[in-house]
Amino acid sequence: MSFKIFIDSGGNLPAVKAKEYDINVLSFRELVDGNEIRCYNPELAPLEERLEGAKFYGAMRKGAKTSTSLINTAEFMENFRKVLEEGKDLLYISISSGISGTYNAARLAAEELSEEFPERKIRVVDAKNASLGSGLHAITASIMRAEGKNVDEAADRIERDVPKMNGLFTVDNLKYLARTGRIKNYKAIAGNLLNIKPILRGDKDGFIVEFGKVRGRRKSLQTIIGLLISNIMDPEEQIVGIAHADAYEDALECAKEIRNAVKVKDIIITSYDLCTGSHVGPDTIALFFLARDRELSVEPAKNHVLSTANH
Repeated sequence: MSFKIFIDSGGNLPAVKAKEYDINVLSFRELVDGNEIRCYNPELAPLEERLEGAKFYGAMRKGAKTSTSLINTAEFMENFRKVLEEGKDLLYISISSGISGTYNAARLAAEELSEEFPERKIRVVDAKNASLGSGLHAITASIMRAEGKNVDEAADRIERDVPKMNGLFTVDNLKYLARTGRIKNYKAIAGNLLNIKPILRGDKDGFIVEFGKVRGRRKSLQTIIGLLISNIMDPEEQIVGIAHADAYEDALECAKEIRNAVKVKDIIITSYDLCTGSHVGPDTIALFFLARDRELSVEPAKNHVLSTANH
């Protein structure tokens, strides 16, 4: 029996990919200077998504105040119930419970609906990641569904892959991490003055932690690309994700360097989801890929340099 796949907009799939893989996206909402916007629009083409991102991150650069409204249990129940009433099972892949309460809201909805629909299967998986770190799992589930696998087979596979999916990113301005309490404000001020760029990752429990720090934008991009090249597992079987917060040219350059170094199945480049992107700020670049684990124990590829990027 076929099943439905859900993610939240924090999964960061472009609308064209969500349609291609028949994935349902539930949207967060963002307040920008008191005006509410939806973080996902299923009708936008890639260029339109990029322009929306440029507008949003441009406003952040000018000092716009932002805050995020997450998906509550009632909204999950409303959307899940429609699927269950159709006689279908469902799989929801959530943004990390380490950075959001969304997973728990969905879990509560699933528990209540399981009593109402005992004959149906509802699987809720914590991706312990954000952006394409959860969205890529949904694509895997969709491919398995097309191959005739059931919801348990897909969910079990995703749960096995969760500890292997790496989210590795660097930010351009530390003040946004300070605003959300990721780092101390005084460290953000000092780091910006010294042009320090942190290398951040999602750890095995889904929390954002510092992997290292370098000086300068160019070096930070070199480092995350090198870490991917050195750690990626079976690249020819993987779709790699690149999310950028209004840094499209940098994202293109990262994709070029990755393709020059390793043969990957595909690369998805997308504008960073507005709601999760508001916590890391403009010009963030994030890479998502499967490795042996999340420890990134292998050093960045030696002597790796960006060939043509201007930073």
